[in-house]
Amino acid sequence: MLGAIIGDIVGSRFEWYNRKSKEFELFTADCRFTDDTVMTLAIGKALLESAVDYEDLKDKAIFWMQKFGRKYPSAGYGGSFRQWLYTLNPKPYNSWGNGSAMRVSGCGLVAASLEETVRLSRRVTEVTHNHPEGIKGAEATAVAIYLAKTGSSIAEIKDYINRHYYNIDFTLADIRETYRFDVSCQGSVPQALEAFFESVSFEDAIRNAISIGGDSDTIGAITGSIAQAYYGIPADIREKAVLFLTAELLAVLTEFESKYPAKVG
Repeated sequence: MLGAIIGDIVGSRFEWYNRKSKEFELFTADCRFTDDTVMTLAIGKALLESAVDYEDLKDKAIFWMQKFGRKYPSAGYGGSFRQWLYTLNPKPYNSWGNGSAMRVSGCGLVAASLEETVRLSRRVTEVTHNHPEGIKGAEATAVAIYLAKTGSSIAEIKDYINRHYYNIDFTLADIRETYRFDVSCQGSVPQALEAFFESVSFEDAIRNAISIGGDSDTIGAITGSIAQAYYGIPADIREKAVLFLTAELLAVLTEFESKYPAKVG
């Protein structure tokens, strides 16, 4: 979960000012957390508060996303999602946006099986992103996280993703020059996955994600969430990242990690 938050914070200053390079300072005073962090922690809180069988996870996800979303109204939500946040009886709105994938990391971290990963991912996704591409993007991300945390190699994870979700037949070098801002799952999740597939460390994965440009905070969040499960997070990066969180958000992260300890890089 912190991996997604770090990717979001690092990418926040590049979302509208893309840097097509891996050479940059990870954390500066211009960095901040965005809606990616807020919603990642909202889903984490929903998972913590749900029943053992997660039958009430949809309701919990709605409750905590609305609660945190209203608490942090300037985090950078899209128009349709912002309207959803303030709706009394919110309904899904057929979104295929990458917001479904950036917030789903908790599902891959808590799930006890691949089947449960898919089930949890769909429950927290369908409350907003019920378009097939929105569901697919979140599910592919959560599945990659589950496979990473349970010992699959990068080659094995990529093979599974290629067979079941996306045919990723490009390299970052192929797309770096021409890739542009794209908020769709189909136009950003494969790129975020490839950033992880080409990485050699957690930090390298984040740098890969930022280096292609596009929706940098969200691509960083997706890549970071998988990289955390695979590599763990170096202590120095963790220490710097948590300084950007409010006490309330840090408390949720701490609560989640006390039950689902994070891998240390």
